[in-house]
Amino acid sequence: MNYVFAFDAILDYWPVLVRGIALTAWLIGVGAVGGIALGLACAWVRCYAPAGLRAPVVAYVELIRNTPFLIQLFFIFFGLPAAGIQLGEVQAACIAMVANLGAYSAEIIRAGIQATPRGQYEAGASLAMSPLQVFRHVVLRPAMARIWPALSSQVIIVMLGSAVCSQIAVEELSFAANFIQSRNFRAFESYFVATAIYLALALLLRQCLRVLGQRLFGGGTR
Repeated sequence: MNYVFAFDAILDYWPVLVRGIALTAWLIGVGAVGGIALGLACAWVRCYAPAGLRAPVVAYVELIRNTPFLIQLFFIFFGLPAAGIQLGEVQAACIAMVANLGAYSAEIIRAGIQATPRGQYEAGASLAMSPLQVFRHVVLRPAMARIWPALSSQVIIVMLGSAVCSQIAVEELSFAANFIQSRNFRAFESYFVATAIYLALALLLRQCLRVLGQRLFGGGTR
């Protein structure tokens, strides 16, 4: 029996797809901004803070990097309510994505900071810059330019990982695909379209991050 493709059956549910795409974009926007900011703070602590402050950050980074994202998501959504912390589906997904990207970006940014030659610190100090000015202008900007491609790739990985948020009923793109195929039983078409949209989102996000990196850190980023 020959299978007859019917992609028009998917188009009948285009509002569901649009909502899924919009929520996926929202999740990655919050996750990327919050995760990179958290990673930057953690990287600074690991590089410059006293040893007593580094230990909790090291524990957080190792915990996140050595456990599955799905388990982290389940712990936040199902586990925290047992401690009296009630979160909605989207709130839990945002927190999980920020925490996950924060841990990975912390190590990426730390590597960029530690690759800064000692002479650059001394040059900044010789210009009567404060330690904060040296970090901001002499260390951070070149470091971010070096690690931006790796950081961009990690953002895209987290965006693709957002698909598991459907497991806690977050109505993002993979939830939309599951919903559509459960209604019209067109699993091939539903997941084919979802795959194509994820691919398009990943390519678009990569291009946006490349342009952003060039604007923020100069022509060295690719």
